[in-house]
Amino acid sequence: MLSLRNFDIKFVKGIGPERAKLLNSELGISTAYDLLRHYPTSYIDRSRTYSIRSLRQATGEFPYLQIRGRFVSFNTLGEGASMRLIGLFTDGTATIDCVWFKGVREVRNRLAAGHEYVLFGKPSFYRETLQMTHPEVDPPERVEAGPGVRAVYPLTEKLRQRNLGSKAIHAAVVAFLQSRKAPLRETLPPSVVTSLGLMGLDEAIHNVHIPQSSAALEQARMRLKFEELFYIQTDMLMRSRVRKAQLQGYIMPHVGRWFNDFYHNCLPFDLTGAQKRVIKEIRADIMSGRQMNRLVQGDVGSGKTLVALMSMLLAIDNGFQACLMAPTEILATQHYETISELASKIGLNVRLLTGSTRAKQRRLIDEGLRDGSIHILVGTHAVIEDKVVFRNLGFAVIDEQHRFGVAQRARLWQKSAVPPHVLVMTATPIPRTLAMTVYGDLDVSVIDELPPGRKPVATVLRYDEQRQQVQRGIRAQLDAGHQVYIVYPLVEENEKLDLRSVTEGFEAASQLYAPHKVTLVHGKMKPADKDAAMQMFASGEAGVLVATTVIEVGVNVPNATTMVIENAERFGLSQLHQLRGRVGRGADRSHCILMSKHQISADTRKRLELMTSTTDGFVIAEADMQMRGPGDIEGTMQSGLPFDLKIANLAQDGQIIQLARRAAETLLDADPSLQLPENRTFATALAMMLNRNTDWSRIS
Repeated sequence: MLSLRNFDIKFVKGIGPERAKLLNSELGISTAYDLLRHYPTSYIDRSRTYSIRSLRQATGEFPYLQIRGRFVSFNTLGEGASMRLIGLFTDGTATIDCVWFKGVREVRNRLAAGHEYVLFGKPSFYRETLQMTHPEVDPPERVEAGPGVRAVYPLTEKLRQRNLGSKAIHAAVVAFLQSRKAPLRETLPPSVVTSLGLMGLDEAIHNVHIPQSSAALEQARMRLKFEELFYIQTDMLMRSRVRKAQLQGYIMPHVGRWFNDFYHNCLPFDLTGAQKRVIKEIRADIMSGRQMNRLVQGDVGSGKTLVALMSMLLAIDNGFQACLMAPTEILATQHYETISELASKIGLNVRLLTGSTRAKQRRLIDEGLRDGSIHILVGTHAVIEDKVVFRNLGFAVIDEQHRFGVAQRARLWQKSAVPPHVLVMTATPIPRTLAMTVYGDLDVSVIDELPPGRKPVATVLRYDEQRQQVQRGIRAQLDAGHQVYIVYPLVEENEKLDLRSVTEGFEAASQLYAPHKVTLVHGKMKPADKDAAMQMFASGEAGVLVATTVIEVGVNVPNATTMVIENAERFGLSQLHQLRGRVGRGADRSHCILMSKHQISADTRKRLELMTSTTDGFVIAEADMQMRGPGDIEGTMQSGLPFDLKIANLAQDGQIIQLARRAAETLLDADPSLQLPENRTFATALAMMLNRNTDWSRIS
């Protein structure tokens, strides 16, 4: 299959130069390899038709489906670029509007009222009108002569508008596969294919695009999912083994005055058993002589920052400097303020470096880093700039690692002759199978206890008709001197989605809760304006912060006791959990109110009700996978992978992940460098899959 990477897509039957350009720009498909690896997302049985009446009575989102009937009339509206064609279609039970925004004249000339056609597309409701946008329209005899089961491919709106839809892609794939005389070359090691009884690559590719049976399709998908996950697991294990075998780390054996002074005189509360356990694991790592690469998972409010600080103090006790890198200026500033406040009594020199640090302050920071007088540097991407030079960097903490690129992290390692010890923190609870994939080359520690005094946040689900009751509760909290967050999913109004926007919410809250001051924060604001609004809330000047999810991390206002999340059905469980973590940080009882429309699907209601029943982030993360909800777990996690997954799903394929992990371990135990003749094809495929032209073995 490797030779297919050089087969230009324009030479595939049914594509040609113009379509090739479009597929490349829209989907990144430029070769036959890319085309065959553009897997279907679903399959449609073209032998089955639906009645329009049944669609009108249905609830929830529609799949791709087909309808058989006749056009009653056509109506062309608008002119020029705004021209659109609406065809009224009936099957005798009801009617549906067919809408075209592109190719209007061509469609109008091709179709005629009164003739029988079969529509294929994705119905939807727009302003209570059932419609199908840019459907495929064929005479019945053409559909009956085609395959019974046809693949449905992921597309963009531009492709649909240019009449390059799922049907055309499927036809191109079929034509190319039928033109091949030799089978596709196997890429997995023979030992793996045989021991696991996997379908061969050639058979799997054919069946995923042109299923011969439901059983064959299931086996093909299993094979292709396993292949992707096996590539990732093999790569991670190889890097981890190389690092552990070759990379020496600074030895830090001493526990000195900085750590002891802080432990005995500055701890804000007794450490939990989980925090003590993780600190012991870190101490064992930094005494081993090998570079530490450890992930610390901890739920919201579990005390990860305190563990990170005490670990950095161990490095300082041994004559080294430390740094903490966060993905946003808000979060970096929050860490700086927390660490500075905690360590102020022992005279620790902590500095903050971000993109907005003034030139004069930067010069002082540069001097302090070079002469060693700065013990801890907290910052954003500014920390990894070439001009930032440490005297003796020995310990690096990275918060929310998945939001940094691999190359960015690599530049941090170059600031020390010996790679510094690395502590990665994440507040996104990751189920074990996901951690095995995304952070498979790190040792994992879990802080699974909350510090004493942290009260669970009471969470309730409320519907739009209960809004006045919620508003009275918010005013009561404000009158009692507390503060409130109100979160919206959108910055501006979206008529099609029918969602409330943050700008609407700000205007409404300003009137509802006067004279209490209301401030607004969203991602489209200038950084200075955003920071000023956040500071107004953090200082207590504003009682209400109306915001989008920019406040998901990095905001710590102990006086904020209420979190209202509008259109909660639009958020994933893990994101709701992160937002909820912004309250409950003080001694007062806190509440999270999930606002939703009453008309939601059973699965969505089940997700929201789960939020009201538990505050355990790991339980929520596991449920997010099992329910296959629209949560952001997979998207967030996938950004930490060496390549985008085409068919495997981290949130659903836990068993295959574990199978791939065991198979990779067995393979590398027998052939650590993949040098045996029977594994060379796989080694080549792996290198090409990863596009590996840099030695990332030194990078966590």
